[in-house]
Amino acid sequence: MPDIPFHVAGGVFAAKKPPKPEIDASFLVRPKSETPETTTSSRRRRLWEVPHKFHCPVVGSCFEVSELRTLMHKVMHLPRDTSDFVLHTTAVGACETRSILAELLHKTLEKRYALIVRRFAATKTTEGVRRLWQEAVGSGMELPGALWAAWTHPACDSLLEHEIYGDIHMIQHQIGTGTRADLKALQALRGENAELRRQVDALRQDAEAARNEKASETRALGERLTELRAEQAGRDACIARLSADLAKLRDSVPELRQRQALARRAEDAESRASALVAQCREQADTLERLRRRLDELENAASRGADAEKPLPAHAESPRESAAETLDGKCVLCVGGRSGAMDAYRDAVERQGGRFLHHDGGLEESMHRIDGALAAADLVICQAGCISHNAYWRVKEQCKRTGKPCLFVKRGGVTSFGRILADLRSEEAADAAAG
Repeated sequence: MPDIPFHVAGGVFAAKKPPKPEIDASFLVRPKSETPETTTSSRRRRLWEVPHKFHCPVVGSCFEVSELRTLMHKVMHLPRDTSDFVLHTTAVGACETRSILAELLHKTLEKRYALIVRRFAATKTTEGVRRLWQEAVGSGMELPGALWAAWTHPACDSLLEHEIYGDIHMIQHQIGTGTRADLKALQALRGENAELRRQVDALRQDAEAARNEKASETRALGERLTELRAEQAGRDACIARLSADLAKLRDSVPELRQRQALARRAEDAESRASALVAQCREQADTLERLRRRLDELENAASRGADAEKPLPAHAESPRESAAETLDGKCVLCVGGRSGAMDAYRDAVERQGGRFLHHDGGLEESMHRIDGALAAADLVICQAGCISHNAYWRVKEQCKRTGKPCLFVKRGGVTSFGRILADLRSEEAADAAAG
């Protein structure tokens, strides 16, 4: 391999003064006896068998500078400040003959592009090789491998070699032009990237602040949750303690259930007593009205009233008057609208009856309804305004005691009199049947 000036495609770089060689690569060249002469055969050509003019495109296209530097360090000593151009020209010069570096580069290319070489080996004609090369140039993919497989193919003649050389030469020029355009675009992208980095840093700081704030809130909520759990545990412990105390108290008081039953019975008796007291008060009022009526009649008789004088309209028919009055009977109204209670009371008292009321368990105690039912003679139950428990309780007790009871869904003030008339008719029919 010649020393500097280095080999290039088409000639050498001539120097005014022969520089001192920095690279001693004489040991890379094999003896002539070991270098085989180029022969025409059907086997693929080796790297040093390819015309030396094509070594520059092969080395430049198939190897990156960093990879080429690594491979050359394996077989020769190179200064650290060796330029990329010196590396390239040195490798190109070493490929002219079968040298150690040429063999290393050849093995590397064969191993790297084995699949592409196998695809090119499927064709045996020059036209087939040309077609595969043109397909690679058209697609722009796998150009280095296609270049190596085409130039080393046994069917690649001189004309095809120069066609491939012209194509790869122009592609390299186009790549150089595109590289300069890419550099300008790269500078613009770098400026844009710097601005985006600044924005990303600002957003990252905002996100970090928001994350810290969220972490503070989460920590505060966790502390509050711990406090609430402690309070809940304290309440549960207090409830458990009170439940245990209640159980102890129940165990310490004998016959607690019997006493509670007696207390309920006492409450029921109190309710019935209250109803009886109200009944007695109403009977006393009725007796007072009857006494006043008797005094009026006696005074009329003492003034010498005519015996044939017609009686008032309400006294013309004693039988009919008796049928139209309640004769001091107690009428119990269960349920109903609270605003109509006074009208119900007036309707009952105008017919000589006594009025009792129970709201059906809406506000009043259900234990008081038994006393009211016991004191009542007639029962009007407005089923649409009472609870289910009160409904069944009234129905069962009236059926058991035989008291007349009328169930209505709703009752107006105007129809309350007709309801009383129906109850009196049912009672009179029962009396006649008896």
